Amino acid sequence: MDYRTYASPFSWRYGRAELRTLFSEETRRRLWRAVWVNLAEAQAAQGLVAESELEDLRAHAGDIDVDAALEIEREIHHDLMAEIRVFAAQAKHGGGKLHLGATSMDIEDTVETYRLRLALSYIGESLHRLLAAFGEKIRAHADLVCMGFTHLQPAEPTTLGYRLAVYAQDLLVDDEQLRFVFENLTAKGLRGAVGTAASYERLSAQPGGSAQIEAYVLEAFGLSAREISTQTYPRKLDYLVLAALAGLGASLSKFAADIRILSSPGFGEVAEPFERAQVGSSAMPFKRNPILSERICSLARLLPAYADVGWQNAATNFLERTLDDSANRRTILPEALICVDEIVALARKVIDGLRIDERRITANLRVYAPFAGTEAAMMEAVRAGGDRQRLHEALRRASMEAWAAVERGEDNPLSTLLTEEPELTALIDPAEIRRLLEPSRYIGTAPQRARLLADRIDTLQAFPHQSEVRLR
Repeated sequence: MDYRTYASPFSWRYGRAELRTLFSEETRRRLWRAVWVNLAEAQAAQGLVAESELEDLRAHAGDIDVDAALEIEREIHHDLMAEIRVFAAQAKHGGGKLHLGATSMDIEDTVETYRLRLALSYIGESLHRLLAAFGEKIRAHADLVCMGFTHLQPAEPTTLGYRLAVYAQDLLVDDEQLRFVFENLTAKGLRGAVGTAASYERLSAQPGGSAQIEAYVLEAFGLSAREISTQTYPRKLDYLVLAALAGLGASLSKFAADIRILSSPGFGEVAEPFERAQVGSSAMPFKRNPILSERICSLARLLPAYADVGWQNAATNFLERTLDDSANRRTILPEALICVDEIVALARKVIDGLRIDERRITANLRVYAPFAGTEAAMMEAVRAGGDRQRLHEALRRASMEAWAAVERGEDNPLSTLLTEEPELTALIDPAEIRRLLEPSRYIGTAPQRARLLADRIDTLQAFPHQSEVRLR
């Protein structure tokens, strides 16, 4: 790492090393060479490449010299052709058969599809583990009653497990989307300059021989191709990848934002892990900032921007192809994948180390939950023969008086006020009124539904696997 020049944070700070290596320049060129060697093997079977030439190519496939290729590229302004010249200079016997019948995107798109699918399989596996961690927390806290909030105002009780199930349910949707994208992320194939395979057909000894060459190469990379292609695979597929990643980012940003809110002093119910030696602020030693959740939200904001560029590429790749997608794809595809990989890993740290303050949860319930019980009290009183409108007004008066007391910093007096309200006590016993105001009596089916979602997570199949190419 050269710290004297600009480097993207995704090249060293964020994401796992395997993904950074996968999208490195050296790996890209090794994969290009792997395509060329497999192409030569397929053509050798058709008598187009001699065995000695093929062995020469295999022997030098691992001799990557990026500096030499860049030197040539500065002269000819074509990165793949520069790599061909370096490879051909190294494999002096077989180099003359390199890239026979191919166009640049036959090689580049095969490699890009392979790298995208491999990266998606890594991320899918991480998401699977994240969902399993959510499932454990959901089960553990399915019955832990807490206050629910709408419009950031106290609403009705829920359970912590049910709230966590909300995030996990979104992640299950994202898992479905990623699986769909993975299964539909197909290669261009080896089809030549405009996708007709004319060059390969001309080289082939028999009609349809181009399909055999294509099948051989794609099988080596664990890929398949669609019936139709141009000079590239459909750039719509890039957009599908980026949109799915943006969707996952939205789910994790929502989760992280809620953790930030719930860890603030006004709530104080949950918090992300905070290590013993961690520094919260350079100026304020007491700070315990939710930096993991903030980082998730910060990185996730990039993802819809990447997806927007992917949309533009798909919408304006004119006719059989234009090159105005090439420069930005070098950035948006690897960075989006590394970005998502990072936020999934961060979310796993947060959920695994989630700190839960049950005393604050109870305290917040004591303050706010009685208000939610007024609906239950009204329904029981109406069931006993009361007038719904008169009861609503009585409950409203008592609630406003209780709110005023809470705002003064006093204990919530609503329970006492309602047991002294004649309009209500004429219909319901005061002891029953107190029971109706208990938060645990007003959480509906939340615990059961939370557990059902955890059961669904348990039955989730492993994410599809992308077979990896052996590189020389």
